[in-house]
Amino acid sequence: MNSRIKSDRLFAEALRFIPGGVNSPVRAFRAVGGQPFFVQRAQGARVWDVDGNQYVDYVCTWGPAIHGHAAPNIIRAVQQAAVHGTSFGIPNPLEVTMARLICELVPSVQKVRMCNSGTEACMSAIRLARGATGRDKIVKFDGCYHGHADGLLVKAGSGALTFGHPDSAGVPADFARHTLVLPFNDAAAVQQAIEANPGQVAAVILEPVPGNAGLYLPRPGYLESLRQLTAAHGTLLIFDEVMTGFRLAPGGAQERFGIQPDLTCFGKIIGGGLPVGAFGGRADLMDHLAPLGPVYQAGTLSGNPLAMAAGLAALEELRATDAYATLEARGAALEAGLREAARSAGIPVQFNRCGSMFCGYFTDRPVHHLGDALSSDRERFKRFFHGLLAEGIYLAPSQFEAGFISTAHTSDDIEKTVQAAAKVLRTL
Repeated sequence: MNSRIKSDRLFAEALRFIPGGVNSPVRAFRAVGGQPFFVQRAQGARVWDVDGNQYVDYVCTWGPAIHGHAAPNIIRAVQQAAVHGTSFGIPNPLEVTMARLICELVPSVQKVRMCNSGTEACMSAIRLARGATGRDKIVKFDGCYHGHADGLLVKAGSGALTFGHPDSAGVPADFARHTLVLPFNDAAAVQQAIEANPGQVAAVILEPVPGNAGLYLPRPGYLESLRQLTAAHGTLLIFDEVMTGFRLAPGGAQERFGIQPDLTCFGKIIGGGLPVGAFGGRADLMDHLAPLGPVYQAGTLSGNPLAMAAGLAALEELRATDAYATLEARGAALEAGLREAARSAGIPVQFNRCGSMFCGYFTDRPVHHLGDALSSDRERFKRFFHGLLAEGIYLAPSQFEAGFISTAHTSDDIEKTVQAAAKVLRTL
């Protein structure tokens, strides 16, 4: 591995003009120590920094790069769309094509509205749920992240039935009082919360497979219980599939687990690497949105032609190939290899995986919710992260982020990663 002199110089300059030197906190290395590197270019499953160092990338733009970086068909689609203009502020045909394709792939979605980020999608879905039900309160889950809208930056209160409190400066406590924060994978807690607030809970929102506290899966029957509870109490069920949508299956996590929510939030893959968001669901709910209904939502760049072109190219390639079988095979190989490497090194690791999403926790207890995740040895993860980085393997710089595999990752990439991990684990 070469030096990072150029990256270090860029970071020093960035600190002068950008808060913390990064434009999103997850890019910082504060959780692992050290300084982030700066990418010069990316291709397939690899990125190259400004100093010429090469890395096998398991961040994949935090999910969108399901076909790897600079996928030829996506690049061509963006180039062809850009020739005709980068933004119109007027309806364009690609918006309609994208909306139709999403509705075809996700059975719970009858109508969909485009926006510009996952944060916008979740914020708008919550507003729609409140407007459609006439209720104010929502339920979210500890460890699930739904963007940085005020009402969703809320952490757990002192008990399952207490309201949460702001998780960020600048969020009024009055906003947080409408949000109940519960532990994931505990259906009884949801039932108690809804029954303790009769006729007041507009929606339950969750990542069906949480990927913002590492990665953990819903226990068998958990999602089914949420579907039954919400339906019985007139509460809407919102799946945040910004990460899992079109990654875990053509119809996302809801297809994989056989659950139909009332509303779904999308992002990442449907933009092919460009800024994008969307939310959709039953037609009777979506028709509460302006201009048809009283719930206002808008965006100058919503349905941007470049993002739509890139996203359509990404989705069409998923439909035209055996992408999901490839992703599952690569994920299974990585899981098996890392489990064996940890076993051989005598280090306790819980490896959670769902399709092409994964996370390894340095703990000897199963991880089913945020409390379990917090039991992991973060100091050991720091050493593991930097050890892999020195071997040319890039994971997210935090114990509490999911990793992603793309169709561009080869069997050789997986083997290189496993060998590097085995080498580093022996030193921990």
